[in-house]
Amino acid sequence: MLSFFAFRKFSFFCTLLLVSVFNSFSQGIKGTIKSSDGEPLPYATIYVRNIETGSTSNAEGYFEYPLPAGKYDLVFQYMGYKSVVKFVEVVGGFSEVHVKLEPQTIVLRDVEIIAGKEDPAYTIMRKAIAKAKFHQNQLDSYQAEVYIKGSGRLIDSPFFLRKQMAKEGVDSTTAFVTESISRVKFTRPNTYEEEVLSIRSNGDDNNTSPMEYLKGSFYEPKLANAISPLSPKAFGYYKFEYLGTYRDQAYDYSKIRVIPRSKGDDVFEGEISIVEDYWSIHSLNLSTSYLGIQFLIHQIYNPIEDKAWLPISHQFDIEGTFFGFEFEYNYLATAKNYKIELNKDLDIELVVVDEKVEKELAKKLETQNKNVNSEVLEKMQSGKEMTRKDLKKLMREYEKMEIERDTVPNISYVTNVTVDSLAYKKDSSFWQAVRPIPLSEYEVKGYHKMDSMAVVNKKEAEGDTIKTKQGKEGFKIYDLLLGNTYKIGDKTHLEIKSSLVSLNFNTVEGYNFFYELAYTKTFENKTWLEIAPHIRYGFSINQLQSKLKATYKFDEQNLAVEGGRYVYQINPNVPIYPIINSLTTLMLESNYMKIYQKEFVRLKYSHKISDKYRIGLSAEYANRLPLENQTSHTWFNQGDKDYTSNAPANVELGPTAFLEHQAFLTGVNLTMKPWQKYYIKNNERQSINHSSPELTVAYNSAIPVGDAQISYHKLAVDVTHALDIGIRGRLSFRVGGGGFLAKDSITFLDYKHFMGNRTPIQDIDVVKSFRLLPYYNFSTNGAYVNLLTHYQFRKFFFSRFKFARKRGVKESIFANYLGTDSAQNYTELGYSIDNIFRLFRLEGVAAFQDGEYEDWGIRIGVAAFLDEMFNFE
Repeated sequence: MLSFFAFRKFSFFCTLLLVSVFNSFSQGIKGTIKSSDGEPLPYATIYVRNIETGSTSNAEGYFEYPLPAGKYDLVFQYMGYKSVVKFVEVVGGFSEVHVKLEPQTIVLRDVEIIAGKEDPAYTIMRKAIAKAKFHQNQLDSYQAEVYIKGSGRLIDSPFFLRKQMAKEGVDSTTAFVTESISRVKFTRPNTYEEEVLSIRSNGDDNNTSPMEYLKGSFYEPKLANAISPLSPKAFGYYKFEYLGTYRDQAYDYSKIRVIPRSKGDDVFEGEISIVEDYWSIHSLNLSTSYLGIQFLIHQIYNPIEDKAWLPISHQFDIEGTFFGFEFEYNYLATAKNYKIELNKDLDIELVVVDEKVEKELAKKLETQNKNVNSEVLEKMQSGKEMTRKDLKKLMREYEKMEIERDTVPNISYVTNVTVDSLAYKKDSSFWQAVRPIPLSEYEVKGYHKMDSMAVVNKKEAEGDTIKTKQGKEGFKIYDLLLGNTYKIGDKTHLEIKSSLVSLNFNTVEGYNFFYELAYTKTFENKTWLEIAPHIRYGFSINQLQSKLKATYKFDEQNLAVEGGRYVYQINPNVPIYPIINSLTTLMLESNYMKIYQKEFVRLKYSHKISDKYRIGLSAEYANRLPLENQTSHTWFNQGDKDYTSNAPANVELGPTAFLEHQAFLTGVNLTMKPWQKYYIKNNERQSINHSSPELTVAYNSAIPVGDAQISYHKLAVDVTHALDIGIRGRLSFRVGGGGFLAKDSITFLDYKHFMGNRTPIQDIDVVKSFRLLPYYNFSTNGAYVNLLTHYQFRKFFFSRFKFARKRGVKESIFANYLGTDSAQNYTELGYSIDNIFRLFRLEGVAAFQDGEYEDWGIRIGVAAFLDEMFNFE
C-alpha cells in the first residue's frame, strides 16, 4: 500500500516490538483522566498495583481496560502531575472511574552548593550514572505480557505522486495500524525471547517500530545509537539542570533537565526523574533525532515487588519528512504480569556517596575500600556506604567475572522471536475485548481498509520472503527488462536479472549489453547450488562473449567454478562503473575504462572458519588478450579532443601494451576480525558492522606451467575500520601496503593498481577510492603504501545551524595518501557536505605531490549513511 515511500526500506530501527496477552473479559474499568481544569490528559498511565499491570488512556484521555471480577488498587499517573490512587471493585460489566490530576508540587531542596556553584543536578546524576550498571545487572530474568498498538499516517507527499497514491488508497485520512499481543522474557545478560500470540495489521510500518528502545535500556551507555544520559560518558555530551524534587507514593523524585552540549542525531534532550536514594529512573520524557526525523520517548517506571523499577508504559511519537514525504507514527505499549528473578549477587541495598560533595565521608570510605579489586562479591553484599568511584570499579570487576563465566563471548544480544500459528486469525471482536487503548478515528478508517498486506506480513513473519510469480500470472514480456523470479519446482527457482542498466558504451566494444540468468536449487541442511550463465555482445567489436558460473554452498563454505571468454577491467577491483564510464565517454569524450579479454577457467573456494576468520583460495588458467579501440563515436564532439588508447599511460612502465599470453594464477587470502561482535537472531549469528577492524592478508602468485610464462609473487595487507572518536565525530579509514617478493616475468595486468577516479561521480564508500588520482598512472611493480581517511563531525560549520541539523546535514574532512617510488607522496585533502536532501554528498578536493599543489576538483556522491543502511559493498 505504501509502495511509493522512498523510505520504506530505510532501516534506522528494527521491526515489531515487545507486546502482551490479555484475556477476553467483558468487564473491567473505563473512564477519563483529566487535569484539574478539565483538560484531557492523553496517554496517562493506569497502573493496577495489586496485580502489577498497566494501561494508558488514548489521545482524548479516555481509557477502557478489561479486568476480571475483583478488587483493584489503581494508580493514575501523568508526568508533571500528582498520582491519584483509587480502590475499585469490578463486579459485572465496566465500572466507571473518572479522575482529575493536580499539577505536581515541585520544591527546591536545601542543597549544599560546592565551590564554583555547581548545579545540584550533577550530584544526582553522578550517583545515578554510578549505579546504572548495578540496575542493568540487578535482575537475572524477567517475564512480562505486553500489548502494543502502533499507528501512522502520511501527512503530505510530493505533488507529482499524489494522484497515483490516491488510486492506491494512500492519503492523510487513514492510518497504518498494528496491534500485537506477546509474551516476552529477558535473561541476563543479553537474551530476549518473544512469543507473538496475536497480531493484526493493515499495512507497512516502514521500519519505524521503536523496538531498539524497548529491548534496550537507558541504563546502557548507548540506546539506538544515541548516548544515554546515564552513560559513563554523559558529562561529555550533556549539561544537567536541577528542576526540583517532589514526593509521590512514599518516594522522593528529583526532576532533571537534560541539555545536549552539542545538538545532533546521537543525543537526547528533555527531562528525566530519578528516584532518590535508589538512583533509578522513575520517568522520562526525552527526544532525539535521526537524519532530521524526530523521536519522542515517554516512559513511566514502577517498583515491581518493591525491588526493581521497571517500565510499565511506553509512548513513542515519530514525525518527519523524508524525500518529500511528511509522516507521523505513534506507538503505545503497556506491560503487565511482571515476573522477576533477582540476581542474588546484587540483592542488596547500597548507599552511594558523591566524593565531590561529601568529601569527608568519601575520604573515610576510600580508606576502608582500598582493596576494591579483591573480594568483589563480599564488598558489594556488605550493603555499606560506597563512593560512586568505588561502585564503578566494583561493577567493572563484577562484569569481568561474568564475562569469564560466559561460554559464548562477544555476543551483544540474543533475540528469538516465534509467531503462534493462530496469531493472524483473531477477529475484530477478540481485539475489541482485549484492547486497553481505544482506536482513534484515523485508526478505525485504517482498519476498514484492511487489505492483502496482512497476508504479506504473515508470510514475512513465517519466513516466506521469496518473491515468485507462478500459476496464472506466469511470464510477462516486460520481465525480460525488469527481471523476476519464478518457482519452477520443489525448492527450485529461475531468476531473470534486471537488464535496466545492462546497456553501456566503451571505445572497444562500442554499445554493448549483457544478460544474466540464475538457476537455484536448495537442498537439505541449508545447502544450495546456483548455475548462472552470462552473455555479452559488443556491436563495434561484433563479438558475442559468454561465461558460466556454478556455485555450491555447504557448511559455511563456497565452491565455485567459472569459465568462458569475457572482458574485464585491467584493475580487477573495478575502479569505474560501466554506466559512469558510458556517460563520461559519450558526453565528455573521456574514455577512462581500460579493458582486456581473457579465455579462462577459474576455481574458487572460501570457508568461513568462524565469525572472526575467513579464508579464500583460488586458481585460474587464462589466455589473456589485448584489445584496441574500435570506435570514435561520441554524443558531443569536443573539437581537438580524442579518445585515449585502451593501453593506459604509466609513469614507471611507459607504454603498457602487451601481447597475447597465458598465465596460471593462484591466490590465498585470510580475512580477520579479531574483536568481532555479533548478535543472534532466531539461532542465526549476525555480525555487527564496524565492531572490529578488518585485516586482510593476501598472497598471489603466477606459476610458469606449460605455455604459461608469467612468474611473480606478491603480498598485500589491508586494514579497514570505522569508529567513534569521543564526542566529536566518527573516523573511517583504510590503510594498505605490500609489494612484489619476486617478479621474474610480469605484464601490466599484474601490477598493483589503485582505486583512482577522474569522473565527477564519487563512490558511496568514503574510504574506498581516491578522488583525483589517475586510474593507472601510478600503478606499480614495487613496494607501496596507501592510506584513505574520512572524519565526520557531529557539529562543524553548517551543522551548527538548526536548519541544517533538522535536515540531517553532516560535514566531513578527508585525507588520502599514496606512496610509491613514482607517486611522489601523492596526497589529497578535502571537505564534504553529506546527506544533502537525505541522498547526496558534495565534495571539494585538492591534490598535491611532494607538498606542491597539483589539481583540484568537485565530486558528487550518494549520502555516506546509505552505505551502511543498505549494506553496499
